[in-house]
Amino acid sequence: MTVVPSASTRLFGLLGDPVSHSLSPAFQNAALRAAGLDGVYVALRCAPSEVEGLIRGIARAGGGGNVTVPHKEVAAAAVDRRTATVERTGACNTFWLQDGEVWGDNTDVAGARAAIRAVAGEETPESVLLIGAGGAARAALCALEGSARRVALLNRGLERAHELAARFASESLRIEVLSLDADLSDRRFDLAINSTSLGLRPSDPLPSTGGARFAAALDLVYAPNGTPWVHHVRAHGIPAADGKEMLLQQGAAAFRRWWRAEPPVDAMRAALGWG
Repeated sequence: MTVVPSASTRLFGLLGDPVSHSLSPAFQNAALRAAGLDGVYVALRCAPSEVEGLIRGIARAGGGGNVTVPHKEVAAAAVDRRTATVERTGACNTFWLQDGEVWGDNTDVAGARAAIRAVAGEETPESVLLIGAGGAARAALCALEGSARRVALLNRGLERAHELAARFASESLRIEVLSLDADLSDRRFDLAINSTSLGLRPSDPLPSTGGARFAAALDLVYAPNGTPWVHHVRAHGIPAADGKEMLLQQGAAAFRRWWRAEPPVDAMRAALGWG
């Protein structure tokens, strides 16, 4: 069903820099069409100083949206109310108006949780090798809380990795910080996760795993035909997936926030050509 924009059309925007490469408009507009909802989703490139004004203006006009790099931490400070996942990660990627206040959520956590389940199956990964210590790593650790027991965190900058470990480590989750040159050839993990940007460019090296063995792998970077790391891991007979499912499921979780309805996930997936 095609909805012709009118004066009552709700606006949803993706705020970031850059945003021209984003696939979010493709699958969110497909969702709106499939559900017959009066809304439109656009990508808006903006500077950090413009984020708060855009969030408040769009939300109070009846719309909502997403926030991508490098503005997720700015967005977390800009909203009136923050969900537990925003408080936990310090990042906000979804905003909307509710009861007169601008709310913020981090649906990357729901996306990461769904992606982990898709590649690891129903068996909860208790030991995880996590590569990287940026925003995606925070979402992954938040998604792993309550299930994983041990995480080995590999990162180039140890100070940032220790800060992340301090934020998420608990009595039930042990986080071990390791440098990229650590030898893990005698270690085995239930799941390996790449949360770095390695794989976005064809010339990128493969993420370092220290020679560790693992039962499954998840790359939070995505590519039309899968990332080089995913192909490398699969060539060794190990189940692996890239970040497509995380992208899709975080968008589906955002749709629920905006419309308080179940998203047409099949239509969203079809719009991305992922079957």
